Amino acid sequence: MGPNTTIFAVFLAVALPLLVAFAVWRAVTTARTPQGAVAWTVFLVAAPWFALPAYLFFGQHKLKGYRITRRSSRLVRREMDAFCADYPPAEADGARYRAFERLAAMPAVGGNSADLLVDGKATFEAVFEAMDRAEHYLLVQFYTIAEDGLGNEMAERMIAASARGVSVRLIFDGVGSYGLPAHYLNALRDAGVQVVDPANAPGPTKRFQINFRNHRKTVIIDGQEGFIGGHNVKDDYLGKNPTFGPWRDTHLHLRGPMVAQLQLVFAEDWHWATGESIGGGLNWRPDSAEENLSGLVLPSGPADDMDTGALFFISALAEARERVWIATPYFVPDQDVLSALVGAALRGCDVKVLVPDAIDHYLPWLAAHAFFDEVRAAGVEVLRYEGGFVHQKVVLVDDDFAAVGSANLDNRSFRLNFETMALIFDRGFASRVAKMLEADFTSAYKMDKPLHEHPRWVRAAAPFARLLAPIL
Repeated sequence: MGPNTTIFAVFLAVALPLLVAFAVWRAVTTARTPQGAVAWTVFLVAAPWFALPAYLFFGQHKLKGYRITRRSSRLVRREMDAFCADYPPAEADGARYRAFERLAAMPAVGGNSADLLVDGKATFEAVFEAMDRAEHYLLVQFYTIAEDGLGNEMAERMIAASARGVSVRLIFDGVGSYGLPAHYLNALRDAGVQVVDPANAPGPTKRFQINFRNHRKTVIIDGQEGFIGGHNVKDDYLGKNPTFGPWRDTHLHLRGPMVAQLQLVFAEDWHWATGESIGGGLNWRPDSAEENLSGLVLPSGPADDMDTGALFFISALAEARERVWIATPYFVPDQDVLSALVGAALRGCDVKVLVPDAIDHYLPWLAAHAFFDEVRAAGVEVLRYEGGFVHQKVVLVDDDFAAVGSANLDNRSFRLNFETMALIFDRGFASRVAKMLEADFTSAYKMDKPLHEHPRWVRAAAPFARLLAPIL
């Protein structure tokens, strides 16, 4: 037996069990759910050669740096909250806002307007027009940016803004924007745009992380206007991908105090990724809007002390008395959200879930099939959109509450990604959202087929895909 063989044998006998034991201890003590702890423990013990690298990439759940960032923004938060106190929400009864305010750590505020932007053409026309109006600064954040027609137009707008003296900051996600060439980013930097990929944030394990993606999609102009929703910067979002055809997505154009809340989320992300505090140079007192909508911005992510993303859906479902309509590209709920969804249907609410008929990722598509029978048995109506690919993230509750943003109805958005939702409490706005979704329903069919009637490969694979729900 050679020396290399001996070293390998010692590793197998001593080091590997120790590494597995340490990883199991970490999984048990840091997992966000018991199901996740059990899944990682079984995987690590049963297949350590595969599980150890997977745990390094997927299994870490602590983001102390982001918590430090939250503390560092307290002064800005106090100033912003003092401003927001001058714009109380229209509804006097604050009880209905309380859960969402506590989850967001920000108050519900009045004095807002929210323009509903349906699909990519309307969204990016509005975004680019607003960017061209910028006089002081632009804050741009997207999960996916591609070097294509739309991506190049976005770059041109940022470069033009920088050339006229506007401060421009860009955050993008390295995984979501995988393949974005260096020359694209270098051209922005050479023009004076400050560019950050949060994957380069400090931390010894950061380079290995595939989880904890920054899935937010926002643009902020001079602290006066903000955009939030489901669109990324890629030609697909203009319906130019022949595989998917028309791309169905939704964004909001915000004005009023909610823009300051959206801006705070960006400032915290920037500080975490760079160590630079930019709050002192931003406008925290946007003009109020005559429409006077009430609402708040609710950020969520793996650094939160609570499972904010899941609790948003649970709280919204608990609010419902008449209806809950949800549009999401991925339907992979955890047990708590699943129970809340079923509970709303059992109370007699009209519960509809709009999902795509087209497939972009097979694992979540398969996992969803393992949930459909259960929710349909309780009275939930599952609709599959045939008019292209539905990517919007929209929640409508009763006739006076709607939310639009970046969070999908899946575990990744609940616990692993940084997300942001804009919550609006207003009958007029909810009516516009209802009409939008009703139009979407006309391009969808009701899914009645139970799992046992699907092709054999779907029946066989769906339960196994559901086992991966904690990371889908």
